Amino acid sequence: MLTILQAVREHIPVIANWQVSMAHESEGMKLDLPTVLKGVTKVFDEPHIGFYLVAVRDGAPVGCCLVLKEWSDWRNGYVLWIHSVYTLPSDRGQGVFKAIYNRLKNSVSDHDDLRGLRLYVDRNNKLARQVYGKLGMSCDHYELFEWMK
Repeated sequence: MLTILQAVREHIPVIANWQVSMAHESEGMKLDLPTVLKGVTKVFDEPHIGFYLVAVRDGAPVGCCLVLKEWSDWRNGYVLWIHSVYTLPSDRGQGVFKAIYNRLKNSVSDHDDLRGLRLYVDRNNKLARQVYGKLGMSCDHYELFEWMK
């Protein structure tokens, strides 16, 4: 049985390791694990930043994502941004992200101050783009621009 839980501090090492794996798999990036550990820990130390959801099957974590709130003046409410999505390779294609997504979608439906869900995906990550499309998400309204130090 698959359960979606809000992550707790005990999940920090597995989440950090998964983020390193995800960056390598999806974008060929080599992240510094100590830096990622500090970044994941900061979310727990400062909960206003956001929170992690963890998918657990038979008592073991199999996937996760980071959720951040963004205020939308256009919508007079918050949009939840889905970040850092990861599912163990052995559990892919078994509805892990779908369960996480549905939990968040239900939260948006149930709370008056929440307006929607967003995420960004590397345009070369065709598998992820297919998964998000099957869930009814669209990518035809905005493009993401960024500057990174």
